[in-house]
Amino acid sequence: MASSDTHDLNCLTIAELQQHAEVRMDKQTRDYYNEGADSGSTLLENSQAYGKYRIRPRVLRDISLIDTSVSVFGSKNPIPLGIAPTAMQCLAHPDGEVATARACKKAGMVMGLSSFATCTLEDVAEASGHNPRVLQLYLFEEREHSRKLIQRAKKAGYKAVFLTVDTPMLGRRNLEIRNQFKLPKPYKIANFTEDSQSNTAGKVTDGSLTSERDTVNRETSSSAPGYLDGEKRRPPSGPVTFHSHAPNPTLCWERDIEWLKQQCGPEMQVWVKGIATAEDALLAVHHQVDGIVVSNHGGRQLNGALATLDALPEIVAVAKGRIPVHIDGGIRHGTDIFKALALGADFVWVGRPILWGLAYKDQEGVELCLRLLRDEFTLCMGLAGAIKVSDISKDYLVRVDKSGFVSRL
Repeated sequence: MASSDTHDLNCLTIAELQQHAEVRMDKQTRDYYNEGADSGSTLLENSQAYGKYRIRPRVLRDISLIDTSVSVFGSKNPIPLGIAPTAMQCLAHPDGEVATARACKKAGMVMGLSSFATCTLEDVAEASGHNPRVLQLYLFEEREHSRKLIQRAKKAGYKAVFLTVDTPMLGRRNLEIRNQFKLPKPYKIANFTEDSQSNTAGKVTDGSLTSERDTVNRETSSSAPGYLDGEKRRPPSGPVTFHSHAPNPTLCWERDIEWLKQQCGPEMQVWVKGIATAEDALLAVHHQVDGIVVSNHGGRQLNGALATLDALPEIVAVAKGRIPVHIDGGIRHGTDIFKALALGADFVWVGRPILWGLAYKDQEGVELCLRLLRDEFTLCMGLAGAIKVSDISKDYLVRVDKSGFVSRL
């Protein structure tokens, strides 16, 4: 079941794609994209978790007509895979997120765009055409920044907002600290260039206007994170940057989810990205979000947290099909997609391999990445005896423990 597309004989796997990308990226970019938090154990375990499972193939099932497609955000996706939102893609190639959008359009796969993209959401929408796309959102303490971004996304036809909820503080990324990472010129955080040049005051979490003194400080100083001034919380100041504005320790279910739903509805769905426990999955259902993404931020936040695949079963168990459950983290092969679906995920998202494809051959490299994963998943379905995605269940898997003993799920 090899693809009819021409093979790149220099790159036949995602592992080879990573190798090609690493020699094309400078050290700062390579470290920024590939690093996890602290020792990187959670980053590593995200991928290793898939090795704990083996597939139980069924035979004599007439697989001559395999349907790998699923419906997501009102569109037909060729396989249950989307392109996860990753920041600052122009570091990998000058065409950045626009090249990724063109590759997604050609493949017919949904794309996630980071708030901290190096191309505007409008440019990405134009490159995407009618292909579905979602906006990853950091809900800032000064909500006006986020409100304006949401309104622009609605106007540009984005289908959903993925609220990142696992960054109340930023994880410790040692190489990023050692390299003193900064976005090099001429690149900018494209979606906030207007905000960084604006002299208008924003709003703090409770909706009250910032003081005139705070406004002056913003205009005369560089970006600074929020802080406690006695018992009063002062929001971040200055131009929007990832390190100063993305972490928001004030986020909470009761206040912020309802506000976000009011801002997004009815045009855009509201999802929460960063769910890692059954308890928070139940809260997501209670607050009537449209879906959840099981994620640990690519192992870049809390080192020592569960691998996303290990966290998935308990979340699926409490969601009970009431809302869709997606997953990201560690997916490097089509069989990984199959295993995630067998454990109850409805859909998966892949991040770093897209960046490697972009660094390797621009849009063509992203297309190659998607083609590899699509071909591997299709082959896996066929050899496992699954004819359509809804056939895939835990009956197809066994778990292998550290001693090599196999157990049915």
